[in-house]
Amino acid sequence: MRAGRFWAATIFVALAFAISSNAKDSKRAMIVLGFDGMDYQMTRKLMSEGRMPNFSRLASQGIFQPLGTSIPPQSPVAWSNFITGMDAGGHGIFDFIHRDPKTMIPYLSTSRTAGSEKTFKVGKWQIPLSGGKVELLRHGQAFWERLEKAGVHTKIMRMPANFPPSGTASSELSGMGTPDIIGTYGTFAFFTSNRAPFEGKRISGGKVYDVQVRDGVVTGTLIGPTNPFLQEKKKLEREFNVYVDPVNPAAKIVVGDEERVVQVGEFTDWVPMQFDMIKTQKLHGMCRFYLKQVRPDFMLYVSPINIDPIQPALPISTPEELSKEIGESSGRFYTQGMPEDTKALSEGVFTRDEFLKQAQIAGDEIIRQYEKELQRFEDGLLFYYFGNNDQVDHMMWRTCDPTHPAYVAAVDSAYANVVPEIYEKMDAVVGYTLEHMKPGTTLLVMSDHGFTSWKRAFHLNSWLRDHGYLAVVDPNREDDPGLYANVDWTRTVAYGLGLNGLYINLRGREKWGIVNPADRDSLLEDISKKLLETIDPETGAPAITKVYRTDKVYEHKEYLDIAPDIIVGYAKGTRGSNESALGEIPKEEIVDNHEEWSGDHCMDHEAVPGILLMSQPLQKRVTSLQNLASAILTEFGVQGFQEGGEANLEALGYVTRGTK
Repeated sequence: MRAGRFWAATIFVALAFAISSNAKDSKRAMIVLGFDGMDYQMTRKLMSEGRMPNFSRLASQGIFQPLGTSIPPQSPVAWSNFITGMDAGGHGIFDFIHRDPKTMIPYLSTSRTAGSEKTFKVGKWQIPLSGGKVELLRHGQAFWERLEKAGVHTKIMRMPANFPPSGTASSELSGMGTPDIIGTYGTFAFFTSNRAPFEGKRISGGKVYDVQVRDGVVTGTLIGPTNPFLQEKKKLEREFNVYVDPVNPAAKIVVGDEERVVQVGEFTDWVPMQFDMIKTQKLHGMCRFYLKQVRPDFMLYVSPINIDPIQPALPISTPEELSKEIGESSGRFYTQGMPEDTKALSEGVFTRDEFLKQAQIAGDEIIRQYEKELQRFEDGLLFYYFGNNDQVDHMMWRTCDPTHPAYVAAVDSAYANVVPEIYEKMDAVVGYTLEHMKPGTTLLVMSDHGFTSWKRAFHLNSWLRDHGYLAVVDPNREDDPGLYANVDWTRTVAYGLGLNGLYINLRGREKWGIVNPADRDSLLEDISKKLLETIDPETGAPAITKVYRTDKVYEHKEYLDIAPDIIVGYAKGTRGSNESALGEIPKEEIVDNHEEWSGDHCMDHEAVPGILLMSQPLQKRVTSLQNLASAILTEFGVQGFQEGGEANLEALGYVTRGTK
């Protein structure tokens, strides 16, 4: 009996050892490349034309299909769906911006920063007695946390909606949602001796400063965040000097101990700088300078001041030293989550060529870092995000669409290849990956949503006004500053905020709420019906093709208290306007879009699916971002993760199997 038990135990130990040895010897490896905004139809077209040979090569090995996006199809929402396997009702990200109903003040949806709650005051100073806090507002468990608990090494690089990093992967570097040093998504500075072109304009995403060239020298000041050590609110400042060459189109820029000589039409490399808070405390940042012109007028662009990855002022990586290691091995890099300066182009500070030059710098930094990362990758999961495609497409989409209302052949035709060339650049990333990844590695290529022309701008708050749901204080006001300054809340029952959100001015929730909660449902039904009946007079077609009530469309309900009451699904080609997104009420309801920002995706989610490209079929069928993570975990033998979001792609006419 004892001998039998001995041999049984021996066999069990041997089998266990063999199984564990096999598991160790057969570690799975997967690379997921996230290409923001890569459109299914455009990708398919370029593949058929032979312009994306590596995508075609990968598709021939596995599957190429559309990937259902989020409601609404905005990047922070979509990536949060992917990360958590939940819809917005479960992870709590509904837009780029949310609002505090008690103050009606908008705020960035994915993170918030709070200073020290306790301070010791001495004269004009206040000494923090505890550290400040940066909080990730995305809820739900990240899929990579489940992998880590199962013993799978994960590296999550530049994942959107993940600032500050969750700290649950082996390594993380934050991406979209990471602010600049002053806490915005990016605020540039432009120093010029001729401010006339900007007089009377509200500059979005930047500040224009008057400077003069005196004895060949220009002095400027870079503005940082508020000094946390002063009781009186005062911005940190850093002075710099520019010494203009008296003959050549060049200058020397001096910031503290840093000096850069730059020609007109050139960007400097990253220039580190310090803001002095108190004698013993400095805030580190960095920026790039672009010398636009020295004569007859002086013009100098300064990028948003980025968090310095070598001495980060805010947490941008885990472990903390990761950003420093990358910065020292590859050079300093854009830490700002959306580095392509679309606002500089929109506001006339950059020309198209200057924007494309700056965007290329930002995109090439990421590719260089990825190539180094790939060389080190052995097993587990590597996720790497690329945002260059999305941001360039926003600004350049009309150049490949002659039907766009702002299209001018004499100007735009010269740039018709810009969007396809960005796709080709991403194809080259896939080619590099196929050539350098370890044998047996599974490769997934995915995007969070698709893309299309943004031809018509819908002023949702103006529509609400014209249909009697929103009242204004002064109907003749010409200089509406936004942020609901012209809204009469005593007579307003609904308002728009963000690119797709519509809210009821609910009593007990909103600061000036007047709608009885018992009347909410009937009001929502009435608004929904009229929105869907709205015909664009220019096109003769519906302006809105979906109206999603958040209490009905979202499977998860945990965070509906901060959600819009309705998500507006604009017809393909139509999008909510920038003005209405922040509480402005223009005179007209629907207008042609003549902005430089000519492409978009914040529409009916069925109109803008993303892509999914796999080197081999996965064990689980994937239809949308929301069930992709569960399928990835299954490949590593991890079950039970959230999954949902079944998208009926066949009903939309898309192929979900094969390589078509």
